[in-house]
Amino acid sequence: MYTGVMRKLSECPNLQSNLKNCSCTYSCDLKGRCCECLRNHRANNELPACYFPPEAEKTYDRSIGKFLAMHKRG
Repeated sequence: MYTGVMRKLSECPNLQSNLKNCSCTYSCDLKGRCCECLRNHRANNELPACYFPPEAEKTYDRSIGKFLAMHKRG
């Protein structure tokens, strides 16, 4: 999936702290593993749940277009 050296998912040094602040309601193996989560979403032209308010996050539409539409002025 990724190039170069990558730690095993279970070795995230900030996992417990990240989980306390993770706003994602989707169940996946990357929950609380912010580095891997960001890489995954960027590869899919998306943003992670933490960029969205709760009502938008629950739609699971993590597209950049959705994010921009939410922040459109005027």
